[in-house]
Amino acid sequence: MASFYVIRGADNGQHFSIRGEVTQIGRGQGSPIQLNDTEVSRQHAVIYRTSDGEHEIADNNSSNGTYINSRRITREKLHSGDRVQVGRTLLIYTSGPEPNDSNPLLHSVGNPASSHDVEIIVGEEAQPLAQITQSLESHCVSHAELSLGHAPGKTSMNVSANHQDPPQDEAESWLSENWRDDEGGIVYKVSQAVRRTLDLNDLLEQVLMLIFQWIACDRGCIMLVDAITGQLTPTISRDSKTRRVGSKNRNHQPIRISRTILDHVIAFRRGVMTSNAQDDSRWQGVESIANLGVHEAICVPMLGRYGLVGAIYVDTQISAGAFADRKGKKSLEEKHLRLMLTIAGQAALAIEDTQFYQAMMQSERLAAMGKTIANLSHHVKNILQGVRGGSYLVEDGIKKEKLDVIERGWKIVQRNQDRIANLVLDMLSFSKEREPTFQVGDISALVKEIVDLMSERAKEANVVLKMQPVSNLGDIEFDGESMHHAVLNVVTNAIDAAAATPESEKQGQVRIAIQSDSEKSSVSIHVEDNGEGIQAEDLQTIFTPFESSKGARGTGLGLPVSQKILREHGGDITVQSEVGMGTTMILQWPARRFPAASQTIESPLLESPNQGNV
Repeated sequence: MASFYVIRGADNGQHFSIRGEVTQIGRGQGSPIQLNDTEVSRQHAVIYRTSDGEHEIADNNSSNGTYINSRRITREKLHSGDRVQVGRTLLIYTSGPEPNDSNPLLHSVGNPASSHDVEIIVGEEAQPLAQITQSLESHCVSHAELSLGHAPGKTSMNVSANHQDPPQDEAESWLSENWRDDEGGIVYKVSQAVRRTLDLNDLLEQVLMLIFQWIACDRGCIMLVDAITGQLTPTISRDSKTRRVGSKNRNHQPIRISRTILDHVIAFRRGVMTSNAQDDSRWQGVESIANLGVHEAICVPMLGRYGLVGAIYVDTQISAGAFADRKGKKSLEEKHLRLMLTIAGQAALAIEDTQFYQAMMQSERLAAMGKTIANLSHHVKNILQGVRGGSYLVEDGIKKEKLDVIERGWKIVQRNQDRIANLVLDMLSFSKEREPTFQVGDISALVKEIVDLMSERAKEANVVLKMQPVSNLGDIEFDGESMHHAVLNVVTNAIDAAAATPESEKQGQVRIAIQSDSEKSSVSIHVEDNGEGIQAEDLQTIFTPFESSKGARGTGLGLPVSQKILREHGGDITVQSEVGMGTTMILQWPARRFPAASQTIESPLLESPNQGNV
């Protein structure tokens, strides 16, 4: 059934089904979709069902208008997923099959041949499977039905037009008076099982397996209502002979379910028990049970807080001879039907919770994806602008045959090429889970390589870049490529921080030192700058993706990527900072040491070219 779900506004979280040919949205009490929004008119808009079963929405001369996907409309066709705004309320429209008269979801089960070991059969072939021997109304009533004034009725045997519902608490009292300990235990197990998992398939498997532990049935399946099509879709099935649980069991006969039974269960919200071993004039002409055997089944609706979630079906079949030996005693009894109704109610609530959790997680993923795309687009745009500016200078220099202009433009292009390369590398490193490829190497040589690489950038920023010597460290295990990336990011940040220091006060400096802790069997790289330091409140967010203090110059990925790499090595990055004095980043990780294969660095101090001592 088509519906609206409120995602913003005073009625946030409310779910409204669209019933009938005409449905009104408004603030007035007579509106089927009544919203508690002061900016919504009393008769704000009208939903019309078209001849092809779709829906159109028309604004009813409202004060603030009706919008679809942020566009004001007068009358327009609705599509599943459309965002409809009335006043300050935002609703999401979901399409679905329309009910036939008062029977929602009738004939909504898919093709007779299903890929999930279930056949929905109709016509004369279904008659032996459609003989209802007992019918009980589910005492699990959805919020939507309660809002329409539908009180939860209980038991009714052999449904007729003039039956009377027993008292409201009959099902509960029967359960408390007649259940044995093992019967109550199965419901307890179901309640525990559905609380332990947020995986929908795992939840359905556990429910079906627990049903088979208590009810002597041969086969069973759980069908769920598809959120998009509104159809009942076989989701998981089980065979007691093969003991296989899954969505596709191919090596046995499919479960055959009468469409008539499903229509009855869906339309009347009743659990039913069926058997072909009865004398009922309604089913004259059906083949003898001597040929068919005795087939018994239970089918119950799964009612959640907001409506029908699905249905559970189990059946059993024995030969006519075995049935005669049992003197007509049936395998499935009233207590099984009651138990199935209770289990279905608990499972439905758990399924709704799981579906809502998955929807929330999907929404958060989409929000994170949107934020990521927005941030990356901003940085890529800035880089492209730099490339465009440099390209213009190169072209201008070529036209005017001025080599200095060409060189200046080409440097700008190269700088922005480096920026886009670093951005792509950070994106790959941050998004991909990987195990480090450990190799034995000289960490001091790696750091020296980074010092040489960054010397030109330090010179341009008027920063003195130094590396303190290290001796007798020996070779250690680390992933050379990823560790190079991590240290490079931290050193780049340190140079940028030191460059921000006003020259009139002090010279920008970055010192790099490698230390070894034999007691902890760890190695650490200390990167110290004398910049302005980091405010205490900002220390909590420096490793948050896309949080950058550099403005348009920073992507906010450098430090998170470095932290991720260190953690993949079993270590971490710690920060020591004092406002006005500077910051020290410590990259530490456990490392196995090996004897030094080459002579250690003996120079008293390694400096970037053209930089003086401090």
